[in-house]
Amino acid sequence: MWGVAAAVGARVLLRIEDHDAIRARPAFDAALLEDLAWLGFVPDLGPVRQSDPDAASAYAEAAERLRAEGLVYGCECTRATFTAWSEAHGAAWRGVRCPGSCRDRDLDGPVLRVALGAGSETWMDGLLGPCAGDVSAAGDLPIRDRHGHWTYGFCVVVDDLRQGVSLVIRGRDLLHATPAQIRLGRLLGRAEPATFLHHRLVRRPDGWKLSKSSGDTGVRELRAAGASPSAVIAAATALVGPSEGLGPGAG
Repeated sequence: MWGVAAAVGARVLLRIEDHDAIRARPAFDAALLEDLAWLGFVPDLGPVRQSDPDAASAYAEAAERLRAEGLVYGCECTRATFTAWSEAHGAAWRGVRCPGSCRDRDLDGPVLRVALGAGSETWMDGLLGPCAGDVSAAGDLPIRDRHGHWTYGFCVVVDDLRQGVSLVIRGRDLLHATPAQIRLGRLLGRAEPATFLHHRLVRRPDGWKLSKSSGDTGVRELRAAGASPSAVIAAATALVGPSEGLGPGAG
């Protein structure tokens, strides 16, 4: 991220995405900042957090704006609802709405979804080049979960808009989320979407992405084992693979 930002003359904003109050912990926050400092990665701006009071107000205001346009509706579908529909029809749910037809039922929740409409969005990815995808590939986008937390897909769009983010660098595991986020940004008044750059992930030998819940080694463990910052960065670079270079969308 820092290298790409330097190459295109951008500044790095450190945003801690702690929108999920159930999983977020102050200790995780502190460890993240400590590890970044140890690696030598110093942001130009931030850190800012999605749990900040001004962020909460921004999310509520954005949701109300969408609600006033008739795009937000309550939904009681769960993962089990989607699974049951898939088993009954032999295919995963695709397209607008949800399996329970909740938009027609005038529900208050517990989940809130936004109707982004059908069709697709296209963009020029900074590494992958021309990309396209369905806006509602897995149904209408949830913006608030059943625990009352704003969702990642909603928060980052609102944040990027209000914080002036014009270059989003993230892993390819989020590539599928881009079409809905571009469409949502447009509905919230963003004239031009950010430039997206989706990089490869550091993965385990079996191909799965690294996960703390699976006991995979993290920066903290490598530090404790005596590794140097340069060695950790070099190892991560080697696991990702050779540099792909910057595509036309990164400038």
